[in-house]
Amino acid sequence: MIEIERKFLVTSKNFINEAFSKKRIVQAYLSSVPERTVRIRIKDDKGFLTIKGKSNETGTSRLEWEKEIDVQEAEKLLSICEKGMIDKIRYEVKSGKHTVEVDVFSGENEGLIIAEIELEDENELFEKPSWLGKEVTNDERYYNVYLSQKPFKDW
Repeated sequence: MIEIERKFLVTSKNFINEAFSKKRIVQAYLSSVPERTVRIRIKDDKGFLTIKGKSNETGTSRLEWEKEIDVQEAEKLLSICEKGMIDKIRYEVKSGKHTVEVDVFSGENEGLIIAEIELEDENELFEKPSWLGKEVTNDERYYNVYLSQKPFKDW
């Protein structure tokens, strides 16, 4: 139940040709307090309820619990979420033994592209694709919950 991930800005769209999966994601938050975020997400035709705890000092690890829910339930729950919706296309790209998830944001966060890689350990080495740029793991501005409240277009 511990999520260990690192986030990076993306420097080019070369990843699109390497992607083996592409899905639209719409999400919003029932609770956005740092100690616990409660997210409702629709990924293509599936709904999810996710609870995340506060990140550690490095921003790399935190408790995460996720459960698939009926998509109609997710749609209803989205209607009572806090203000601010995230809309993005997620591409999945293989990099060595890992999968890099690349989010291309639209709407209020148009122009932002962030890649995430989940790891087994905070210090685990991984193959870094050439299109990964600056690491932003510990920069809260790049958390989805922050982007839902303070969109990239307003920076």
